[in-house]
Amino acid sequence: MSEVNDRGTKKWTAMMMPEHEEMLHQMWQEQEYKQKPILDEQKQFELNTKLQLALQNDLTVEVEYYDHNSHDSRKIKGKLLVADTLANTLKFDNDENTAVSFGDVLEVLID
Repeated sequence: MSEVNDRGTKKWTAMMMPEHEEMLHQMWQEQEYKQKPILDEQKQFELNTKLQLALQNDLTVEVEYYDHNSHDSRKIKGKLLVADTLANTLKFDNDENTAVSFGDVLEVLID
């Protein structure tokens, strides 16, 4: 029998260019993207009622909304300054003066 010089898995290791690694990383991130949930009319009515209550009574709310940049949901807590129906946004009284679109609101909790 002849002796075989086997290098194990070393011979199967592929050399990847940085561009390929970046493309693979981007592909994995895109697979983790979450689709924006579609809310029914009853849920939308419930959210609008809670937002009106919080705005009228100056209550602190925690709003979960869909962030299009990260393709995931985020939460923000604070008091509502304005519910701008023309711009279709909610403006919060916090450090960043955050504005969230009505259409991106997923859940509203009143403290």
